Amino acid sequence: MPVIKLEQRVRYPPFEPGRFDANELPLATHSWTIENDVTAEELPAILSQQTPSFRLGSEKGWLIEQRYVYQDEVFDDSNIPRKSSILETGKIPRIVKLHRQGWYLTPNPVHRAVRKFMSFSVMVLLLSLGYLFIEPILSSMGFIGIGTGTVRIGLLDYPALGIIVVPLLLAPLLLRVGANFSDMISQRRFLQSSPMDPVITWDETPTAGQPLVVTVEFPEQREGWKNIEVMWRVGVLPPAREEVFEALGRSMDAQPPPGLTTVLPHHWEVGQDDGTGGGEEAPMEHREVRGGLFLRPMRVMEFGGRMAWKSEPLRLETPPNTWPGTVSTPLIRVHWELIIRIERPRGGSLMFVQPLAVAHSIQPVRIEALPTNDGRSESDQLS
Repeated sequence: MPVIKLEQRVRYPPFEPGRFDANELPLATHSWTIENDVTAEELPAILSQQTPSFRLGSEKGWLIEQRYVYQDEVFDDSNIPRKSSILETGKIPRIVKLHRQGWYLTPNPVHRAVRKFMSFSVMVLLLSLGYLFIEPILSSMGFIGIGTGTVRIGLLDYPALGIIVVPLLLAPLLLRVGANFSDMISQRRFLQSSPMDPVITWDETPTAGQPLVVTVEFPEQREGWKNIEVMWRVGVLPPAREEVFEALGRSMDAQPPPGLTTVLPHHWEVGQDDGTGGGEEAPMEHREVRGGLFLRPMRVMEFGGRMAWKSEPLRLETPPNTWPGTVSTPLIRVHWELIIRIERPRGGSLMFVQPLAVAHSIQPVRIEALPTNDGRSESDQLS
């Protein structure tokens, strides 16, 4: 007798997805049986109790897909009658518990500026090396060389171009060290006197495709807190590394598939993510806090509505695209969260993050192109 299977297919964007051609990366596929010995007449009743299928992305791009397979063929469940939305009750992933709930700080803005300045410094270095390579040819043609002489400093002579290029290369490193030192001071101050968690309530279960009505109350408001903004967003968290390896038929000790890095000790834990971010995800963090005090942006995400805080219920509009509800499997993790952003005159913005259990809509979901970003903490666009 035929069986009905749930199949998940993932081509998740690696760290800095802009550097990769999605079509050249492998597609991880995993499936399992929902019900055995299912007739065509019984199929609608069974699927009406299951979450609708969804497809985020395309076959030649980044893809997050969950679908049903019946008799070895993909089954279209768009006509399956579902009376109400379905809320999955799976276990909350550890990556959410450790990295996506509670209070978070904003990294020093110097980190973002230094990253752009470093690209400029490398470009100047390459141009200088190229010029020094062709300078003898230009001299033989009668052109006067520029910057090829030496500059005496003390008892030594240094190349003139080196006096310009070397500081350009060292300056970003020194600025980054200073920014990390400032971040460590901010984290220590916050840990010594962290505020009480806000009280967040909603009357109905949040549902994908519908606005979120939420009430936020603060047991305390500290001096210096200025504008307070409430927003929500949805995204897809990285799949578990060991699940990707298993879906691609590779051993954990084997060479990683394209798009994944080798094992980076101390930067990722089994079951949390794909391990490609490593130390690039966030600036230097205080070791006393599991998961850190800097919020990592999801590499695939989209914002919904945002409003200035008030004590009355807030109605936050849905994201521009229709997304599935919360999914918490090792391979696919669709995650929703509420973010409270508090502006402060010193130390950058303060954020409180509350994960949301969002129910699926009654219809299958389709998104043609996934919105992606590089996943660095300093790149998270909340303002």
